[in-house]
Amino acid sequence: MKTRVAAGWLVTLAFVLPIYLALANAFKTQDQIDASPLAPPAPFTFDNIVTALSRPDQLVQRGLFNSVLVTTLSVGLLIPLASALSLYISERTPKVRAVLLAVFAFGLMVPPQVVLQPIVLLLRDVGLANTHAGLILANVGGGYLSFAVFVYVGFLRTVPKSVIEAARIDGASDLRVWWTIVLPLVRPATATVGIFLGLWVWNDFLNPLFILGPLRGQTITTGVYLSLGTYSIDYAQLFGIMFLAAVIPVVGYLVAQREFIHGLMSGAAK
Repeated sequence: MKTRVAAGWLVTLAFVLPIYLALANAFKTQDQIDASPLAPPAPFTFDNIVTALSRPDQLVQRGLFNSVLVTTLSVGLLIPLASALSLYISERTPKVRAVLLAVFAFGLMVPPQVVLQPIVLLLRDVGLANTHAGLILANVGGGYLSFAVFVYVGFLRTVPKSVIEAARIDGASDLRVWWTIVLPLVRPATATVGIFLGLWVWNDFLNPLFILGPLRGQTITTGVYLSLGTYSIDYAQLFGIMFLAAVIPVVGYLVAQREFIHGLMSGAAK
């Protein structure tokens, strides 16, 4: 029993320590960080946040704007696309459904780094390289869609087929069934998909770096990379930028956490 408790504390510490370091050092001076990174911020200072927001190149402001734009549009396209595809798949015969799910499973199996170069070359050929539209299309067509489809298909198994069949008997079109019946019923799954995909797109580093380029509309993640010096690192400002980069995802989770937890509990019950 004691061994399990000790192992649990070690695992908890491994997850909590990086969060504590990022949060505590965001409100400490460079000298305090150099002296003791693990010490709490005393005295407490907001200079790192002010310095990060006062950069002449507006790296934080531009990075946050681009990250919000790319994440919102990517998730905003993925959710309706994945939910509609999932409705179509769930209504197929078992053999057809198995084949379609196998196709989407390949999207989860292939590492995104493997297809990054072909995607960059394809976007360059169609004139979408170094554009937000190219990055958003790369997000929509990648493994994110496969993940969302599997979540929705699993959740749609709990939706009574009689509800959808009754709507079709009443003359409802496929679009109306999807919009007025399916989407409200799978709202917990939508919150789960939205949070996971939002965090993945927000924290993505390679796609923005190679598709947008390091100097063309960088996101906040690539902005943290650009803030690193070649020969020296201003850790105080770096932690300040990291704190600002984490605020929006945390707020988004707090807003959707109720539906997110409901979706997870529904999956556990199944």
